[in-house]
Amino acid sequence: MNELLVSWPPLTRGTLLRRYKRFMADVMLDDGAAVTAHCPNSGRMLSCSEPGRPVHLSTSDRPGRKFPYTWEMIEMPGSPVVVNTMRANQIARSAIERGLLPELSGYTSIRQEVRTSDRSRIDLLLTGEHRPPCLVEVKSSTLVEDGTAMFPDAVTERGLKHVRELELMCRKGYRGVMLFIIQRMDARSLTPSAHIDPAYANGLRKAWRKGLEVMAYDTVIDLAGIALGRNVPCIV
Repeated sequence: MNELLVSWPPLTRGTLLRRYKRFMADVMLDDGAAVTAHCPNSGRMLSCSEPGRPVHLSTSDRPGRKFPYTWEMIEMPGSPVVVNTMRANQIARSAIERGLLPELSGYTSIRQEVRTSDRSRIDLLLTGEHRPPCLVEVKSSTLVEDGTAMFPDAVTERGLKHVRELELMCRKGYRGVMLFIIQRMDARSLTPSAHIDPAYANGLRKAWRKGLEVMAYDTVIDLAGIALGRNVPCIV
């Protein structure tokens, strides 16, 4: 396996019973206990929330937390899929820090959650000498159909706002990058899902024509953790 960027905490295996209210999932653990887990994914999770599939949960003992279990991964027929969208940001930052993303190499400083306006924050700001500052927005893609990864899997006003903000910052002299982390292993390309959210697809295409860079990487996933995979062609 490639260099791990995210190592799993101890995982508990079970079977998905249902996912509901966006952020909740009922799981039957392998020991027979039924639990409710937090689902850290606001999308529809098309193609990765099928009841009856094996899932893997992490556990938190943080005081005051309502659900100690977090749904991390599901085993689908074509690939394991990481459903925790926060892992995508961890992968991206770690890959940049370790020089594993050649397109984003050479920067000496990384800041997270950078405010670019009164109403918007962008995931990462990269800075270095003799180059324009680079804003990177990271998105997690879990929807794959016939080898094509897509984003989003539900209408996303927030995602469109990020696209427009990056386009604006490109016009101000920043380098803007939309980085898709495909959290599964069965994609050969990535495209915006115009059939689900045409406004987002049109907005991304417009920003790309104005200088926004769009790139995607898949991942290598097993029970030890997540590694960065291949650079995947983007069809904008």
